[in-house]
Amino acid sequence: MGLRTVLFGRAKPVPPDLDALFALPSAAVTLRAALDFAPVGAGSVAFRAPEGRAFAEVEQDVRALLDADGGPKVESMRDDFGYTWLVVRGDPEDVAGLVTDLHAINSTLKDSGFGPTLLCSLVSFRDASGRQLAIVYLFKQGTFYPFAPQGPDKRDNVLELQVRDSVGSDLKWEPDLARWFAVWGAPGLGGS
Repeated sequence: MGLRTVLFGRAKPVPPDLDALFALPSAAVTLRAALDFAPVGAGSVAFRAPEGRAFAEVEQDVRALLDADGGPKVESMRDDFGYTWLVVRGDPEDVAGLVTDLHAINSTLKDSGFGPTLLCSLVSFRDASGRQLAIVYLFKQGTFYPFAPQGPDKRDNVLELQVRDSVGSDLKWEPDLARWFAVWGAPGLGGS
């Protein structure tokens, strides 16, 4: 514990580790084996997009980067809270490819100076009965948490805890459950 923490009662924020996203493919294998949740081939990145030409150019760069190698198209959507979501869809069995695309989006935004506006990334899963699940990465915390919607304003907290406990050490989980915020209607959640 440093002097600053002692004097001011707060620690320096953990810098986001975008490479942490590359742990998701192994977590997806564990999730399928333990709870029978399969990836749906959709993921997204949420951030607060500033207005103006600079951001429009970065968004074009992201699209060009992913389109250059015949990769998936990137859809841009805005939610009711003013966040912009960049959504990528691909082969459900290629979680590594999806994560690589999400990492490219995140890195491009961060390298272009929009890192402080990044909120989260998520990868979506579904089980045979149709239950939806997202594994969410919080940029400002550098941690993951599960989000399991169970209707328009209800979530399955028991399933979320089962996911955390089943996937175990594959991911760095957010220890503060108060930070497991709901991402209702997030584009890409459940493949929608």
